[in-house]
Amino acid sequence: MVRESEASIRGRVMRELIAHVTNDHLIGKKIKNGELRKKIGNAEPPWKCPECFTMTEVPMENFRMELLQPKEQPNTEKIILQLHGGGYVGAMRNAYRMFAGLYSEVSRGMAVLTPDYRVAPENPYPAALEDAFAAYCYLLEEGWFADQIIVAGDSAGGGLAMALCHYLKDHGKSLPCGIVAMSPWTDLTASGESYDTNYERDPLFGKTRDSLIYNKEYIRDNDPLNAYISPLYGDFRGFPPMLIQVGSYEMLLSDSVSVAAKAREQGVKVRLSIYDGMFHIFQMAAKMLPESKRAWVEIGKFMDVLTND
Repeated sequence: MVRESEASIRGRVMRELIAHVTNDHLIGKKIKNGELRKKIGNAEPPWKCPECFTMTEVPMENFRMELLQPKEQPNTEKIILQLHGGGYVGAMRNAYRMFAGLYSEVSRGMAVLTPDYRVAPENPYPAALEDAFAAYCYLLEEGWFADQIIVAGDSAGGGLAMALCHYLKDHGKSLPCGIVAMSPWTDLTASGESYDTNYERDPLFGKTRDSLIYNKEYIRDNDPLNAYISPLYGDFRGFPPMLIQVGSYEMLLSDSVSVAAKAREQGVKVRLSIYDGMFHIFQMAAKMLPESKRAWVEIGKFMDVLTND
């Protein structure tokens, strides 16, 4: 486990700004319970693809995907399958298109495929897992080998990346060569100690039990101990190397710590990086915070290792 040093001044300021907004009596509740995430996609302006990339839409039977590729000097050794976050209720939005560009940049030009998978409440479990599996199979059908695929995800997407690997293993499919998980949501029973110890200081989900991390719209009446829902409760033997990043102020901290410990005990190579004072998906600050800059550099180095192995 690697623990980054105390939060920077910029990091602390941004953390306090987030807490101020989420505690606002008008908009704060909608942010915490996921209501805003459900609506934000339709409210966003059209995304303008940077000139250095091409964006191609890939239609699927039940959903759509976006393939981001660099125009010059593409890295064709591997490809990244990005599973976006949003608590299984928020669909694709511009922040994840930005993430795709950052993934491509730090991986020295890999293409990034991002499924706009179906979300709850209209499409509860197992819709997201089915679509993630379909996206993975699409890459195999396009001629990519499993050991050329890196699965990356944030929050619910990080948990979905691990759930996908449990599903692949259980169904006799080859696993990807690596997993990058930012603050993965791995335990939908919400039983980790940080759900209590970080209750007062988590700026995004704290100080309420009426938040996205207690939402049952995705799992409904299904067993939250199912490894395809809460990957923490699955068997990690045979998993590829994993990089897990998380902030020390998160209520979801235990989701990362527990899954890293279990996977490591079962023989998986795991790098767990805890960024002191950081909040949920602080990597979305891109290059604005020292912590988020370090996190993306770390992701790039991890991908270099996967490429050179």
